[in-house]
Amino acid sequence: MTAEQVITVRGDAELVARAGHLFTGVRHEFVCAARDLATWSQPEARHSMIGQMPDPGASGLAVRKLYTPVALVDEASRTHLREAVARGIEVRISSTPLPHETIVIDRRVMILAGRDQPGPREYTLTTSPTLVSGVYALFTAAWDAATELTAYLRGDAPHLDEDSRAVLRALGAGHTDETAARHLGLSVRTYRRRVAELMEALDAGSRFQAGLRAGELGLTG
Repeated sequence: MTAEQVITVRGDAELVARAGHLFTGVRHEFVCAARDLATWSQPEARHSMIGQMPDPGASGLAVRKLYTPVALVDEASRTHLREAVARGIEVRISSTPLPHETIVIDRRVMILAGRDQPGPREYTLTTSPTLVSGVYALFTAAWDAATELTAYLRGDAPHLDEDSRAVLRALGAGHTDETAARHLGLSVRTYRRRVAELMEALDAGSRFQAGLRAGELGLTG
């Protein structure tokens, strides 16, 4: 790409073809903001680019990734992010909404993912210093206001004993109250009381919110 160029590509495959070298050529800093981890319709294309990036911390490379709590709703995602932190990637969780995906490479190239739509997703690539610096400033503000992953997960998580976790797992499995109570050896009345206690402990207004909140806090593993 030439200075201040703006181009649009369609689909992950074209993005890899047109911008793959930008990922492998990153030297100083790679930052990414996204709602969740499911940002590519073809994960293999993502792996082909991300997998060729230098290791975080190598040659001074800094990697920062910012997500919303939606990225923490299942144990596989939380494990993936914990492993990323272990590899030297900085991960923070933002309480404010984020775009579908924004990537800035070495503060000189920016990639913006378009909305989900029928057919290939569109990506906009630009080297415009004005656009890149503006979006980078927004990223920095969101980053500074966000919470580091480990601190977020342990933050205000309530203590749940094994019985409470069993009730939480039953909720996640989608069982009826009668089935869940029978499986746990409880009366339906006792099971419902424990569900209500869980919802209060998790500050949730519904069973669905309780499950989501438990996922955010890493309590469902």
